[in-house]
Amino acid sequence: MKRQANDGLHPIRRALISVSDKTGIVDFARELRRFDVEIISTGGTAKTLRDAGITVRDVSEVTGFPEMMDGRIKTLHPRIHGALLALRDDPKHLAAMNQHSIEPIDIVVINLYPFEETIARKNVVIEEAVEQIDIGGPAMLRSAAKNFRHVAVVSTPASYAMVIEELNEQNGFLSLRTRGELGAAAFGFTATYDLSIATYLMQQLAPEEYESLMRELDELELDDTDIDGEDFDGETEVPEAVEAEESYTLFCDKLEDLRYGENPHQTAALYDLLAEDAHGSSVEEAPEDLSGIANAELLSGKEMSFNNYVDADAAWQLVCDFPQLACAIIKHTNPAGAAVADTVEEAYRRALACDPVSAFGGIVAFNVDVDEATARALIEIFTEVIVAPNFDAPALKILRTKKNLRLLRAGERRGASALEFKQISGGMLVQARDAHELAKEDLKVVTKRKPTKSEINDLLFAWTVCKHTKSNAIVYARQGQTVGVGAGQMSRVDSVKLGAMRAQLPIKNSVLASDAFFPFRDGLDEAAKHGISAVIQPGGSVRDAEVITAADEHGLAMVFTGVRHFKH
Repeated sequence: MKRQANDGLHPIRRALISVSDKTGIVDFARELRRFDVEIISTGGTAKTLRDAGITVRDVSEVTGFPEMMDGRIKTLHPRIHGALLALRDDPKHLAAMNQHSIEPIDIVVINLYPFEETIARKNVVIEEAVEQIDIGGPAMLRSAAKNFRHVAVVSTPASYAMVIEELNEQNGFLSLRTRGELGAAAFGFTATYDLSIATYLMQQLAPEEYESLMRELDELELDDTDIDGEDFDGETEVPEAVEAEESYTLFCDKLEDLRYGENPHQTAALYDLLAEDAHGSSVEEAPEDLSGIANAELLSGKEMSFNNYVDADAAWQLVCDFPQLACAIIKHTNPAGAAVADTVEEAYRRALACDPVSAFGGIVAFNVDVDEATARALIEIFTEVIVAPNFDAPALKILRTKKNLRLLRAGERRGASALEFKQISGGMLVQARDAHELAKEDLKVVTKRKPTKSEINDLLFAWTVCKHTKSNAIVYARQGQTVGVGAGQMSRVDSVKLGAMRAQLPIKNSVLASDAFFPFRDGLDEAAKHGISAVIQPGGSVRDAEVITAADEHGLAMVFTGVRHFKH
């Protein structure tokens, strides 16, 4: 689709290129020249491009000043920054450009002096490090990024291919969305760059203050750093959209201080997270309205605690995995009960029936709005938090009679971030979110008896709940309702026993889900004692044949999913 001429944007006609990392820059510049883009450049970059046969105009020719002071002064000039900052739709700006012979620059391609690489070398002295602090580069990146409506800014070689692809598709134009994303990435790039400089200089010039700051951050357990890592290795191929990047930058905006953390002696705060990969692409894009538990609106009740947020998120993620109306009751991140039903009240009462004792003081989540009838049922026992997309007016009136009951309006159900981040001592783990959806067609029947249609529905229900239960996880379920949950045990057979022991509803003729394979047949033998009828598990054990034989001996139907759902 070719861009319409009246969209208020301008074609790319003039580029400024100045890069320390020259990876791919020759090919990128050649592609720009195919669109008749004039290229302005500095020092080493200009030489690299000329050596490759690319016509280049020196920055000094544009500014009328030579590079000076050992290259410290090159681009800090009104004919550069005026060309980047001028609003092309403002007559006053255009008049100033005309008066001072300032020609517009449409795209800036900048990466910065290799400061981090320099300080990583052994025996580097501070004078050498300081000379690798880029001044003109960040200034141009920030000028162009601020004026993203009119100027595109490319701060990493990883973006070259995307920019050229869009220029080809759009006949020499870049969309406003692309310019905005590139601008945001540039600000993230300069922020990270400045942070590395500040950290180094504090270590060198103010070591005591630096150590004090690090201790404070350690106490808060909050860390805004780049995450460097290698590609994931594993049995399952990582989808292309969430492959491991060389680095991520985490931007955390404090939303509020919390009373304390997991325990009263720990400090804590809630942050809104936006992560970007090395391409400057958002890993998690926060919409303008509510998105996720961090941005949920507290309609009533006491302030949320650290544990409230953790449990509320576990409950919300569980119910959002069901396409049908669902309710989940969570205690310490594990399901005390979950159910699907035709009405909100019925779903709640069925979830509660699984373990009404554990449900006391728990977190309740719905994937649909809470109505009056459900509100009346909810106030029958003590609950810490209720999470739902919304609450109707009569429900709110009833629930607000419980002064301390926290009501979270989570808004429309949305997909969670593609990546999950977990801090460990000295680093960060990053993984693709467990977004696998199992369909009936994916099930592999491995026993002599095939599951019935109703058993298949129950197996899929139990499998979804099992995905949100701490491993080793076992879930008993029947007719869209959990019957017993065995969570977090060190052996799988103990989880089987615990789920049965805690069951408040009859287990007979229920189905069983296991988040990972049974390593021995003892788990199947134990479950069969309680009268289950069918089993769903990943399969893949060296003793699968023994486990299948056990299922056949007990007359059970068993299906393999080929997918594991460990949750740690």
